[in-house]
Amino acid sequence: MNDQHPPPVTDGQVEAVRRTVRIGDRTSTSVNAASTLSQTYPTDVDDLWQACTSPERLTRWFAPVTGDLQLGGRYQIEGNAGGEVRACEPPKTFTLSWEFGGGATEVVVRVEPDGDGARLTLEHTGDVPLEFWDQFGPGATGVGWDLALLGLAGHLRTGHGKPEDEEAWTMSPEAQAFIIECSRAWGDADIDAGTPEAEARAAQGRTTAFYTGVAEPVSNA
Repeated sequence: MNDQHPPPVTDGQVEAVRRTVRIGDRTSTSVNAASTLSQTYPTDVDDLWQACTSPERLTRWFAPVTGDLQLGGRYQIEGNAGGEVRACEPPKTFTLSWEFGGGATEVVVRVEPDGDGARLTLEHTGDVPLEFWDQFGPGATGVGWDLALLGLAGHLRTGHGKPEDEEAWTMSPEAQAFIIECSRAWGDADIDAGTPEAEARAAQGRTTAFYTGVAEPVSNA
């Protein structure tokens, strides 16, 4: 039996995700913002819910998650955020506090039927440090969530999701092209939310450089 994980299939993935940005109150130190991603998968609600809540399945496409994964419990994502399960209505929705780098935001996940499949909607909202937002815009977290949804698509298709050597795959031409296109899509969503185009594209370039390691912002010509 071949246990090798196939590389993620990026074809069509950027277009499969709907992205929206909402920019709210802005202070001298922070901006209240929400980034939303939504994608329909060829599965049913129960399977999609389990893929997003089972520790064993999360490890295959997202990351190892430990803790008390029930209402009021604490969770920890390996090498990433932790927090509290604030709300949970299986198999429809759950809400998490998202504590990372000394800050706290909120993630809401909803699962619902959509035609012959099931739709996942993820909203990440909260007060973002103003300096960070102005530098990177919504793509800073948005591209990370795009990579997660790519893994989920692969998991539902093959049972795996993440490449065996994730770091090496991230530096591959296919992954770099995918990240550039996702970053551009978040730049588009930022503009749609009211950010001046020059500012949104500059933040997009810095986000692309952060994820790809490219020293200069990528041209959007």
